[in-house]
Amino acid sequence: MWDDAFPSFLIGLREGLEAGLIVSILVATLVRAEARSRLPQVWTGVLAAIAVAMSFGAVLTFTAASMPGTAQEAFGGVLSVIAVAFVTAMVFWMRRSARNLSSELKQKVTGALAMGSGMLVLTSFLAVGREGLETALFLWTTAQAAGESAGPLTGAAIGLVLAAGLCWGLYRRVLKINLTKFFTATGAVLIVIAAGVLGYGLRDLQEGGVLPGKTAYAVDLAGSIDAGSWYSTLVQGVFNLMPTMTWLQVVAYVGYLAVVMTLFVRGVRVSAPKPAPAPKAESAPKAESASQAEPAPKTEPASDAAPEAAPAPEPAPKPAARRRPVWVVPAAVVAVPAVVAGLFVALGRPKPAGDQTVAVSETDCGKGFTAPKPGRQTFQMHNTGRQASEVYLVDPSTNAVYGEIEGLAPGTTRDLVATVAGGTYAWRCVPASGKAVTSKAVTVTGGGAAKPVAPVSEQDLAAPLKSYKTYVGKGLDTLVGQTRTLQHDIEGGHLDTARADWLTAHRTYASLGAAYGTFEDFDQKIDGRADGLPGGEHDKDFSGFLRLEYGLWHGQSAKELTGPARQLSTDVAGLRKAFPSQDFDPADLPLRAHEILENTLQFELTGDTDEGSGTNLATADANLAGTRELLTVLTPLLTHRAPKVLPTVDTDIDRVQKLLDAAHDGGHWTPVEKLSTTDRQRLDGATGQLLEDLAPIPDLLEIRKSA
Repeated sequence: MWDDAFPSFLIGLREGLEAGLIVSILVATLVRAEARSRLPQVWTGVLAAIAVAMSFGAVLTFTAASMPGTAQEAFGGVLSVIAVAFVTAMVFWMRRSARNLSSELKQKVTGALAMGSGMLVLTSFLAVGREGLETALFLWTTAQAAGESAGPLTGAAIGLVLAAGLCWGLYRRVLKINLTKFFTATGAVLIVIAAGVLGYGLRDLQEGGVLPGKTAYAVDLAGSIDAGSWYSTLVQGVFNLMPTMTWLQVVAYVGYLAVVMTLFVRGVRVSAPKPAPAPKAESAPKAESASQAEPAPKTEPASDAAPEAAPAPEPAPKPAARRRPVWVVPAAVVAVPAVVAGLFVALGRPKPAGDQTVAVSETDCGKGFTAPKPGRQTFQMHNTGRQASEVYLVDPSTNAVYGEIEGLAPGTTRDLVATVAGGTYAWRCVPASGKAVTSKAVTVTGGGAAKPVAPVSEQDLAAPLKSYKTYVGKGLDTLVGQTRTLQHDIEGGHLDTARADWLTAHRTYASLGAAYGTFEDFDQKIDGRADGLPGGEHDKDFSGFLRLEYGLWHGQSAKELTGPARQLSTDVAGLRKAFPSQDFDPADLPLRAHEILENTLQFELTGDTDEGSGTNLATADANLAGTRELLTVLTPLLTHRAPKVLPTVDTDIDRVQKLLDAAHDGGHWTPVEKLSTTDRQRLDGATGQLLEDLAPIPDLLEIRKSA
């Protein structure tokens, strides 16, 4: 998480130190002027500035969350560019002003003291508020770049706490820091980080359709760089440099860095301190200012003054003014920004279509549905029927699906969120038993873009399923011969040969996609684990490939292994005979593309199924081959529905394949536990990324009823 936290840590530390120094100077100035009674006014302004900054961050967050996807990209891109401008200005301003900051603030505080309490509150608010708004904006943009990572908030919190400690130490004269050098060093690092934020923001603007060239790549290292490695994650988190970058990103990054860093370095050289001049003769001390001078003593009246006039009657005493509690003003200045931000979020967010409740039942679907406005909408779906129902928001002319709820129980209400653009929409309700019911269509006018999922029927999956079953059938034919060879090796006492033939046969089986019950009960017999068996590896029900692996690599004799070898050969032959008549649900086919490698990550890459051979990576390699075959038969369905998925997945597969290829030499495979920590992390990360990119396939190819 540190890679995502570092930029925010640096911002929190630097901006926190700036704001803390400002507050320290304000407080010290009042203390020296013996105006401690005015300190609450300073703290009131500081609290107001913090409240405004936090409210600003909340408005940014909730405003962006209510936008459609492309608008979110554009919004984030614009704010990223603004944040870069603010940070750049802040870096140069602090480089110029660090030396004179104290004297400037003292002058402002002195003027504010003369003008009244309101002016002192305003002075402290403006001095701290600028830092707060800059911090909120930059932290928001870095958090957007990090996605769901908690790193930015953690880093910012650590930086702010450390800044508060440093300011306390400086105020109490416990610490001494060369602030000029500190702000110069952090300024140079921030310029590099800001260059990455600029590139990230421009990419967002390209994704949002504001700027052109989103497919014009200047750098594309996705196939040669491991995105899950520590160094890749560090570079992406700290500098926002991605393996794939467009020409606009590269030019902006290099141009910004070259121009801004050059100006910054030149400015540092120009403002370098000159040697102190030789000391002059001591001059007379300056006179104290009027505000510091002692007041002149009052003169007593002359004794021969005119006789005193009769005293005038004393006026009636005025009632004492009712004092306002001290906490009222600070509480108000903190509450007002929060209330304003809340109203802005509540009133500024598009009113969801969920205000209209849409009824779902076996006979009536979509009651209460009216044409929504374009954009991201939330619909409240209420099942008024007696059966659980699937609910789809569809284009009735093409049956394309914009949103869905699975298993909406009777009497329950759930939200369905979908992005709506110009077009025709209807609700389709599919009860647990009975026919699908489609509502009347409504027409939405307006712009925007929505990406529906094209429906898939059992007929669509019939051809891919036939091809895949043919592939598995041929693989089983091969497996039958390989297990017989393995049986003969063991019966003849050729255990060294049996070990090599065992691996060949096991890899063939692993390439056939035996995940989540594809081969029904045969899978447990042929490739079942000893986990859960009362006797473990010595249990009488432990059979199949893993039983033979345990015996072959734990010194068991040919006599002990003959029975398990014959049983394996018999079970494989039984599977080959039963497979053509086995019930293979077409809807399960897209699931296999994800589930095979899910098993690989869970069992093979952890070494959980290793019974002594150390060949888990060989099994993972075979699983990858089976996944590749599945994707081949599903390609015709995926090409039109998600053209970007297949190229991404192909790149991921190639990356995993290269890592697996590096783990074996000829017939020898490196055991999982023998991999270096770095190699293991790279392999786990690449497989995890592949699984993430495969995850949409089951949803894209889910069978949905259309009538």
